[in-house]
Amino acid sequence: MAFEPPQRLVRALGETQRGGSDGGTDGTSEWLDMLPALVQQAVDLRELTVERVQAPGGRSSLVVLVRRFDGTPAVLKLAPERARPESERAALAHWDGRGAVQLLNPGDTHGVMLLERLRPDLSVRSLPEAKALLEAAGTLRRLWVEPPAAHVFETVAERTGRQAEAMRATASADSDVTSLVDAALAARTELLADPPEERLLHGTFRQSKVLAGERMPWLAVGPDPVVGECAFDLARLVRDRVEDLIATPSGASTTRRRVKRLAESLDVSQERLRGWTLFRAVESGVRARRVGRAQDAELLLEFADWL
Repeated sequence: MAFEPPQRLVRALGETQRGGSDGGTDGTSEWLDMLPALVQQAVDLRELTVERVQAPGGRSSLVVLVRRFDGTPAVLKLAPERARPESERAALAHWDGRGAVQLLNPGDTHGVMLLERLRPDLSVRSLPEAKALLEAAGTLRRLWVEPPAAHVFETVAERTGRQAEAMRATASADSDVTSLVDAALAARTELLADPPEERLLHGTFRQSKVLAGERMPWLAVGPDPVVGECAFDLARLVRDRVEDLIATPSGASTTRRRVKRLAESLDVSQERLRGWTLFRAVESGVRARRVGRAQDAELLLEFADWL
């Protein structure tokens, strides 16, 4: 299969390597070089017919729309080790289609997943904002289940620990972000001191990660699963459409109302949600600054300053 990987994927994987805060392994460049051969091998082995590569596609994996040997539509997903594909596979298998896309090949080749076909061009983000938040929150609630007894997932403490180290390193060389980094790290320390009950979390949940389906109206895709408190998962949803929030004079007050509304609707502590929203926004903003995405960094750090 002759094709060029989507440029969004190439850029994002390059940024992840430069950012260095996700704990991923090396080998991403080699994986990109081998990708055409890997796709061809995966297609041939499963007797798939390729329709098209989804573009612009994701930031950590290649998504190919295919049909199975019996004509059933499906999605072939390939991801490098850095993207933790086996952790994603384990989470999808545990959810077994409840709130998330159905995994069709639980025991398949490392780094290769065959998934039920959703509507890749129709996400919750296409809905009006209030409706989008409602549907996204309802989907997220279904994912918050008890993790398997002997699970392979990292914890919120472990993931944010690595992120915290990278944030400190950036702040030591960039005084413009020091105060926000200090506030975010203080919030993390306080939150981890007395965590509530742990659940299996999506890990990177936002409106664009919820796609329309046939089996259910909305299903989550693309988890980077982690085990921890629910407020950590919800925090990423708080800042959805951050560019719209920043563009409005009432952005700060709208953000505070959103924290309150989401916390109440999903039965999480409003103060804990505010704290994790602060940490995750500062972490994302500092990482964007580190890899040269200045505009994204500015938006995220301004948003964090409201909290």
